[in-house]
This record gives sequence, structure tokens and C-alpha cells, in this order.
Amino acid sequence: MKKEFCLNDIHPGQKAVIRELKADGSIHRRLLDIGLVKGTKVECVGRSPGGDPCAFLIRGAVIAIRSEDCGNIMIQLPEGV
Repeated sequence: MKKEFCLNDIHPGQKAVIRELKADGSIHRRLLDIGLVKGTKVECVGRSPGGDPCAFLIRGAVIAIRSEDCGNIMIQLPEGV
């Protein structure tokens, strides 16, 4: 059985590829607008001291995303992770 991973599951320095967006409504549109589409490579570059939000390198820009929204962004981890 293959475990599903969301963007919350990666830590600073780790990379992943977007597999699916499960968000609805306006947040879904916002995530698409910042470039989070299937196949996009992302890298976690940091977390705030409280753990929320997290910063990700997406298409050359660093974007902070709340943990609540990260839970709706499904990812695929690189092989061997």
C-alpha cells in the first residue's frame, strides 16, 4: 500500500513534485496562480519558529504557505526517500 504525502510532510532541504491539489474554491485558484500545478518541483526552504507557515521554493520564487493549505497539496517524493 502506497502512503500519500502532502506538502506538510517535507522538511527544509527536501524536494518533491506536486501530484494533486485537493483544495476547493478560491484557495484552489490561488495555488494554481502561484504555479502549483501537477508536475511542479518544490523545495522546502524553511519553517517559521512555530511551524506555520512554511516557505517553499516554487518556480524560482519563495512562497509561504499555511499548514492548513499544505495539507491539501499532495506530493510525490523522489525515489529512495
